[in-house]
Parts: sequence; C-alpha cells; structure tokens
Amino acid sequence: MGQPVTVIEKPSSQSGVIRFEINRTLTGMGHERYLANQTIEGDRPPDELARRLFARGGIEGIHINSNLITVTLESGANTEGLLEIIGSLYTFYGEGVAVPTHADFGYVEEE
Repeated sequence: MGQPVTVIEKPSSQSGVIRFEINRTLTGMGHERYLANQTIEGDRPPDELARRLFARGGIEGIHINSNLITVTLESGANTEGLLEIIGSLYTFYGEGVAVPTHADFGYVEEE
C-alpha cells in the first residue's frame, strides 16, 4: 500500500554523478543538500530519502530540488538499488508488514 514513485535515471556529464527525475515534488521550490558525514535531523520526505540512500552506502552527497535528485557516488560505486529506494519512498506496507486493523487504533465496533 502507498504510492509508488515513478523514477527515471538520467546520466550526467560529470563522472560519478547521477540524476533521478520523479513524479513527485519533494522540496517544493526549495532545495536540500546532504553530505555523507552529516547528521540528517528533519523528518520531511527529502530528509527520509537522503537517510535511506546513505544507508545503502557508496554515496558522497545528495542534492534534491523539487522532483530532481542528484546523487554523487563514491569512487567505484554503482547505482544498483537506488531506483528501488527512491521508488519506494511512499510505500508504507511492504512484504512482511501487517496492515493495521481498526482494533489496532482502539476502534471497537458496536453490535
């Protein structure tokens, strides 16, 4: 359940830099920059996406501007798995995750 994000990977003229275009805006008209050695404090979608991408490893930096994500890879790293991480940003119930019921939220049906 959730909303899969459509992701298109586009090459860059710079070696080790990859661009991803998605069908959602993550930052509105602003932009965010994240570095691998930084702590990411926020809870907004671009913050969460940056945490997930860095957790995969092999990334030096991330820049997000609206619906464009630019990833700077570490030397020798590849893009394997990045499309899936970005595409699953708004997918909340994956394999093995139970979908909550009304009872989980304290709702009791009256008979």
